[in-house]
Amino acid sequence: MQNLLDPAILFFVFGMLAGALKSNLEIPAPISRFLSLYLLMALGLKGGFALSRSGLTSEVAISLGCALLLAVTVPLLGYRLLRQLVSPFDAAALAATYGSVSAVTFVTATQFLDNQQIAYGGYMAAAMALMESPAIVLAVLLANAHRRQAGATLSPGSAPANVGVGIGPMLRESLTDGAQLLLLGAMVIGMLSGEAGKVAMQPFSGDLFKGMLAFFLLDMGLLTARNLRQLPRQSPWLLGYAVLAPLAHAALALLLARWLNVPTGDAILLMVLAASASYIAVPAALRHAIPEAQPALYFGMSLGVTFPLNILLGIPLYAWVAQSTLN
Repeated sequence: MQNLLDPAILFFVFGMLAGALKSNLEIPAPISRFLSLYLLMALGLKGGFALSRSGLTSEVAISLGCALLLAVTVPLLGYRLLRQLVSPFDAAALAATYGSVSAVTFVTATQFLDNQQIAYGGYMAAAMALMESPAIVLAVLLANAHRRQAGATLSPGSAPANVGVGIGPMLRESLTDGAQLLLLGAMVIGMLSGEAGKVAMQPFSGDLFKGMLAFFLLDMGLLTARNLRQLPRQSPWLLGYAVLAPLAHAALALLLARWLNVPTGDAILLMVLAASASYIAVPAALRHAIPEAQPALYFGMSLGVTFPLNILLGIPLYAWVAQSTLN
């Protein structure tokens, strides 16, 4: 309940309400883009300052290794299940969506942990960056494999299957995405500048952070309300996946964290990352890489169901379960 009374969360709820009432309230796209970049830059700086203090330890390596393992395991498991419900292309797109991460969900989770005074490693921002691209690459590989299989079964004289998308260009695009580069660049700058840099940037990356997050969540609430209108058209099985898959992915992250003795704060963030679904990076990449998939399906499920579920209920639930299990 305390999480629901947080001003940033209340602005998200207010945005959903305004959107449901079809208000003309809107955040201009350039401002929304600026807010997104600001949050990533501030998050990267915080992570860099924390790494400057702690250094690259075995604890850091274990947490980052867990993130990378989850980034590969979650989309592969998701594809096997979703293949029973939708076409191979839609299954690959949904697996990528739920195998990748939501930066806003992660940022909201770090704010929650700060409010609850739960310690976590700033290097978890690097974990988020590591988890964004593998699911996209795997989805492209799966889609290309299906195209080749479909082409092999065509009779002579039939139209050839769509040409597969090259992994090299897709990987380069994922790794050089502006938002991800900003996050990693800010982290490096934070590491290099250390405590002096933290003091100098405190008014920007610290004092303004909460207000900027609230403003951005207002915009996300408006966007979520628009996507909620598409949900009645979706299969109940897919809606169930959008609700239950994040819980299963979070449980998988918790088991991994417990096995490897990951600190509680880091474990909570791993659960949040595993449970989140991308609604920016993956949809943008898949529109070109897997045009056969339905954007309304993977975008609507991630933003209309999974994102609000994690923001309103998931984050405090994951924190409670992790604290009860690991402490």
